[in-house]
Amino acid sequence: MSLLVGLTGGIGSGKSLAARFFKDEGAYIIDADQLSRDLVKPGNAALKEIVDIFGDYILEIDGTLNREKLAKIIFQDIKKKTALEIILHPKIIEREHEEYSIIRAKDPSAIVIIDAALLIESGHYKSVDKVIVVQSSEEQQVNRILSRSSLTYNQAVDRIKSQMTLSDKNIYADFILDNRLQPKDLMKNVVEIYKKLIKIEQKIVDLKN
Repeated sequence: MSLLVGLTGGIGSGKSLAARFFKDEGAYIIDADQLSRDLVKPGNAALKEIVDIFGDYILEIDGTLNREKLAKIIFQDIKKKTALEIILHPKIIEREHEEYSIIRAKDPSAIVIIDAALLIESGHYKSVDKVIVVQSSEEQQVNRILSRSSLTYNQAVDRIKSQMTLSDKNIYADFILDNRLQPKDLMKNVVEIYKKLIKIEQKIVDLKN
């Protein structure tokens, strides 16, 4: 039996690095952010729905979505943020299930991890077998955001504050993945959790037999 695991955390928590480490251990990774990017490519229904709400202002000259403009809008307007989530969340979850079915058919004993920042907020945590929350300090989150974007310090803090807190996410966690030290420590923690996931998957198999 395959095992479906949700990996989540706040912006800048190090979730993507954790996902890469899990992949190195042998897990299959479904990247919710990449699925979201695919859904809003020109010609897709989701992009039309978004433009109907937000206007052509959020499009580049070539018709592609300007994600940075959209992000600025939704982080300043909770109603528009909710409207965007209503459009995208169901479609992303549907794609995640499709990807999972493909992987499971190919490898019935697969450990499949959905890398999703909004796993809990979208309600998709209810559909996975286990939830992992990546834990980091706010200072580390801010530093990671600043290192990879053009946001100011205050904008980075606002982005963090606009999301569900890590302590609130931890309530839903089966595993808390500590990322407050060095990458090598994160890797060690990933290895330990992955071993536990394998044991859980094997136990499920034994119960089915």
